[in-house]
This record gives sequence, C-alpha cells and structure tokens, in this order.
Amino acid sequence: MVNHWDAIEKRHALLVNTVMDTTLDRNKRSALQKELSQLTIILDKKKEVDAANKAIADMHVQMSTESDSELKELFELELEDFVLKRDLANKRLDELMIAPDEHGDRSVFLEIRAGTGGQEAALFAGNLMTMYTNYALKHHWKVTTESESFTDLGGYREVVIHIKGNGVFSHLKYESGVHRVQRVPATETSGRVHTSTATVAVLPEAEEVDVDIKPSDLRIDVYRASGAGGQHVNTTDSAVRITHIPTGVVVTCQDERSQHKNKAKAMKVLQSRILAAQMEKEHLEMAKQRKDQVGTGQRAEKVRTYNFPQNRVTDHQVDLTLKKLDMVMAGDLDEIIDALRVQDYEMRKKIFLSQF
Repeated sequence: MVNHWDAIEKRHALLVNTVMDTTLDRNKRSALQKELSQLTIILDKKKEVDAANKAIADMHVQMSTESDSELKELFELELEDFVLKRDLANKRLDELMIAPDEHGDRSVFLEIRAGTGGQEAALFAGNLMTMYTNYALKHHWKVTTESESFTDLGGYREVVIHIKGNGVFSHLKYESGVHRVQRVPATETSGRVHTSTATVAVLPEAEEVDVDIKPSDLRIDVYRASGAGGQHVNTTDSAVRITHIPTGVVVTCQDERSQHKNKAKAMKVLQSRILAAQMEKEHLEMAKQRKDQVGTGQRAEKVRTYNFPQNRVTDHQVDLTLKKLDMVMAGDLDEIIDALRVQDYEMRKKIFLSQF
C-alpha cells in the first residue's frame, strides 16, 4: 500500500505540472483536471488519516508514562475521540478511491424468464417474482408489473416488473444471470428431485439522455392482445411490439387497454435494454484493457442455486451458502446482497489501486 501512495503522489505532481501547459488540448486538459481534482481530495483525506494516526501514537506514549489516574482517564477519552475521527476518515478515504456507479441510484426493470425445465421452470420464475417483490417492498420501493406471460399451471413464461426507488440498481444489479432450482416438482409422482432454471436480467431505468433512438430505427407493430383483460383488450389492436432494427431488440406490451400506454411502457423497457447492452459492452472493454477480468455480468453466468430439499441457497458469485432458503424466497435477501456489495466494493478499490 505504501508503494501505491508513492505512485499516487507522483501522479498528482505530474498532473499539476501538465495542466499548467498552455499548449494542452482543451478536452485533454478537462479530463486531466478532473483526475487531478479526484487525486487532490484523496491525498487530503490521506493526510487527515495520517495526522490522526500520529495523534493516536503520541497519546499512547503519554499514557504509558502517566501515573496520575485522573489524567489517564482524560487521555483515554481523548484517545477515543482520535480513534473515531481516524476511522471515519479511513472510511471516507476508501469511498473516495472507488469509482461511483453512475447508474446505481436508478430504478430498474427486472425481467424473469423461465429457462430449462418446462412447467417447473415457469413455476420457479413465479417464485422469483414473489421473492423480488417482497424484497422491494421491504425496502419501501414501489413495484408494478410491466408485462407478463403465464403458463396454464400459473407459472410465468416471462414477466417484467418495474421497481421504483432510490438506489435500486445498486442493490439488484448482481441478480442478472441464471438462477437454478433443485426440488421435487408438484407434478412429479416418484418424488425425484429435478433441476430447472430461470434467467434474470436487471436493467437500470434509462433516461432520455442515455440512449439516442431514432424513429427511423424502430418498427412498431400493433395487434390484438390475448389472455386476461376483458372483452375490450381481446377485441382491439391495443398490444404493441417494438423492434429496434440496428440491435434486433424486441419488446412487447399488451397489459394496458390503451395502445398509447402499451407503446409508452414498451419504449421505456426498450431504452433500458439498449442501455444495459451498452453498459455490458463498456464493462467487457474495460476488463480487457485492465487484463483483470472481474466478472462479465453476462446473463449466461450461473448466479445462484436454490436447493429446496435441504432448505439451502448458494450464491456462486461470493461462494456464500445459507441454510434458510424459505426465508430467502420470502424476500429476505439482505445477507446475500450485502455480501455481493462488499465484494463489489473491494473489487472497485482493487481496480483503482491497480492504476498506480
């Protein structure tokens, strides 16, 4: 860590001299000034930590030579003060070294699709839908269903929900991938355990400035909706299918009676899917440049296994196993998500330090 701080100070000194160069390109200067500002704040906070550590060390020396018990008590109180200041400064220093997730504060569209396993996979997709809904409500987020497609046994072929709240993406972004369930299906007469899967995609809600979609790049089809919804839904061309021609992304929505409302919903999901694809591409490029693959986040990755006979859930991203699957399926995801956030925090710190 000492070598890292030496390198950071050298980089800071180099930037100070470089931005003073009057021949420097304007865009280059702006980027370097941004980096210089970040490093200045980090080094100032490091000085604060060092000063607190020195004060603590000096206090220990004074206490070791002091015989007066009343003075020792005063020293101990003062020492507690310095330790608290040092710990707070250290925590803030760590936060400053981690690149912020620019989409972390966003609401999300969470998509769940049945994978391998037929009806059992669709029923499991429904279980995941309930799990995420309960988790969201526990955090006082608002959940609305954007689109859904049922099987005849009540499972989901696919379902898209919108979870609205502050910091939703920063909590749920690790959920994208393949979720595997091991249990005896309700339709199984021999009691044999089956393995089925469902895929989850977590898309940060896109804003207008995030994705530039040209009207000429869209093909919009309207058709008669099917399924529940009443006579009006089933006899009117209210369902909407939007295809983004350059990427091939297709979004359908038929849950509203109004074609206009279905189109608006579909557009929001389309924008978020395209933004998620852009983010994944940038992530892969950055990982390749650093030669330090920290996980692609691709949907093909196995995220978690839910073993019902053993009441066990294992998150493969952090190698965490809990013997409380029943509670997890009821929405108690905090222990798993907290572990994922800590891992992400450590990786971001590692990435920052790897530059020096």
